[in-house]
This record gives sequence, C-alpha cells and structure tokens, in this order.
Amino acid sequence: MSTTMNGRRRVVITGMGAVTPLGNSVAETWDNLLAGRSGAAAIQQFDASEYPVHFACELKNWDAADWIEKKQARRMDRFAQMITAAALQARDDSGLEIEPEADRIGASVATGIGGLKAFQDCYDMLIQRGPDRVNPFSIPQIIPNMGAAWVSMYLGTRGPLSSQCTACAASNMAIGDALDAIRLERADVMLAGGTEAGITRVGIAGFSAMRALSRRNDAPEEASRPFDAGRDGFVMGEAGGVVVLEELEHAKARGARIYVEVLGYGLSSDAAHVTEPDPTGENPARAMKMALSDAGVNADEIDYINAHGTSTPLGDASETRVIKLALGEENARKTPVSSTKGATGHCLGAAGAVEAIFSTLAVDRGVLPPTINYDEPDPQCDLDYVPNEAREADVRTAVSNSFGFGGHNACIVIRRFR
Repeated sequence: MSTTMNGRRRVVITGMGAVTPLGNSVAETWDNLLAGRSGAAAIQQFDASEYPVHFACELKNWDAADWIEKKQARRMDRFAQMITAAALQARDDSGLEIEPEADRIGASVATGIGGLKAFQDCYDMLIQRGPDRVNPFSIPQIIPNMGAAWVSMYLGTRGPLSSQCTACAASNMAIGDALDAIRLERADVMLAGGTEAGITRVGIAGFSAMRALSRRNDAPEEASRPFDAGRDGFVMGEAGGVVVLEELEHAKARGARIYVEVLGYGLSSDAAHVTEPDPTGENPARAMKMALSDAGVNADEIDYINAHGTSTPLGDASETRVIKLALGEENARKTPVSSTKGATGHCLGAAGAVEAIFSTLAVDRGVLPPTINYDEPDPQCDLDYVPNEAREADVRTAVSNSFGFGGHNACIVIRRFR
C-alpha cells in the first residue's frame, strides 16, 4: 500500500472523458477553451423563439449512436447518454481493462436534475394521449441515479455505485466521494463525474422565470461573462464529464499514465437561502479551508483556482469574498482565478466534473484557461481572473470550487504528481 504522510492511500487521476459545448472529447474541448471560443448559440433542441431566452451552450454534432447502440440509446435520457460516452472515453484514456468480476472498480456519478427531457415527454404523452400511452421506460429515464447506473451497466463495474444530486456542487461531491471510497479501501478504481441535460422547454422556462439566465439574445457568445461588471445571469449549458480515480500502487502496477494526484476534498452548507449565496462568504470559505486542510496544503501554495463563477451578479461577487476569506487577502490577490463557464456556460450538475478536467489539464500542461468576455472590471470582483487569453504558468496545486442552490458547497484540491 502506498500512503501519504498521514497514512492514507494516495489517489491519482489516470483518465478523462468529456462531451461539452466546446467539443465531444477532452482534446477538442480543451483546444477551444484555450482559444477563447464560446459554446453559446441559438437553441437547436426545440423552438425557443417565444421564450425569454433563445440561446444556450448545447453540444455540437452530438450523436449518442457514436458511443451507444441505438436500441440502448432510445431507452436512455440525454443526460445518461452523455455520461456513458464520457465514461467510455475516460476508460479508454486510462487504458483500464474492466474484467467481468470488477468488484474493486466503482462509479460515482452526479447530476443536478436528471432526466428532465424524459419527464417532459412523459407528461406531454400523458396529457395528449392518456396514461396507457406513456413510455414504459419513462421512470428509468427520469430518475437521477440512472446516469451512474448506466455507467456501471455499460462498463461492467461492480464496485461501489453512488449518485449525488446536490445541484451545481454535485460533481465535486461525486469526485470527493470517490476519493474517499478509495482511501477507505472500498475500491481501487472509481469512475467519477457528472452529467446534465437541462436545455429543455421546462428547463429554459423555469430558469428564465427565476431571472437566473442572461437575456443577451442578440449576442449569445458574449452573454456568459463571469466577474465582468456587465454580467446579467448565467447561460445554460449541458455536458458529461468523467475522471478515472485510481489508487497509486494500482495505477503504477499496470503502468498507467498519471495526470495529477487528488489531495483533498471539503464540504459545507450555507443554511441561508434557496438560490442566493451566503452573503458573508464564510460558509463556502469553510469548504475551501476544509479541502486545503484535508490536502495538507497551505493557502500560499495554491497556484490556480477554477472558480464556480457563474456570471451572476450576486454569485461572482460572493465567490470573490469567499476566496479572500479562505486564502487570506494577500494570497488571494496573487492567485490566478478563472471561470471557464464563460466558454461552456453553466453545466449545472456536470460543471464540477468538466472543471476538474480543466484544472487537471492546467496542472498537467502548465496553461491557465481564460475567463472570456471579461471587458469591464467590477469593484466587487478585484482578483486576477486571467482575462480573455490563456496564460502559461507553473501550476503545481489547483483548487476547483462548486457551489449549488440550497447552499451546497464542495471543493477539491489537486496537485502535480510527485
């Protein structure tokens, strides 16, 4: 057994997979992210012309049949299709061979909502044609745990299987739970991540009614602008992202490529409001401090923060306070912070997984992804947000933040493997 100084098993990332508004692979997504491209455009999945918001960050040229047999794909909601594709990519990237009796390999997969399109279709059929015409696969398509279930069934993992549904913090929780499963010797390998497919009539109407979405219908590519003074709401995104977490000695024994080491994980609750962030910033800051403590890392050792940064007026100002409270004012001001949601939109329950991949690549490649559409500084947001252009940097330790509706806060810490 390989241990850290505190006696725990060491956990590394050996594979990654993603389908996002910037590309249907990790490589394509990363290239477009560094180039400063936006995934926002007019909605294609339904006619949104009569809705308050006409645009979103959808997948491009996505066909589930590229990854999943057509018969199976028809039995799955889009959110389950996307996470299955991402998991297959991550497995292949890791070189992991999953044997028929893979009871030491598990999956931890999050979503914020689950099968929203399937729910909408089920309701439409019920109202229009009656209860006898409802699709018998409706419930298995809708329930949030089926993203995790399909990953397990499709890849043949028989170890721990869990599904987190904690809004926009869900993916970080999935990764943190997977980290703990390996530390506690319940598994040697965990496929961890999240998925969301909320760009539906119900999703866009509901978030629009909350006034949560940007309404820049005339300029969708400029709508998501984290930390910018002109931000007016987030842009809905969709994605599936998976990382392969593996116990170090297990990875070394099979000659796996190691991207980074996952060092720490922190959680907290705001206990404040249904949708608004903790106005003091103290409770999200506790999640960051807990993650740093769990990792055994000091505040002055952080080289990069991938912010939650949704492009909402309250949220971005709050997170700026959170980072200062967690790291201290001096450390916060010298630490680069970027929000990749300027490019991907807010992928809700999948956001943390996609951003964990971006944080991993920032460490692995020595490049900080930019915060695009950052034009006008906001006095309430006064940190280094890596504006508009990617930046080369020596990134040894990175933090990824995720904060969700209802006051869910989750933070992970990764470090260059040594």
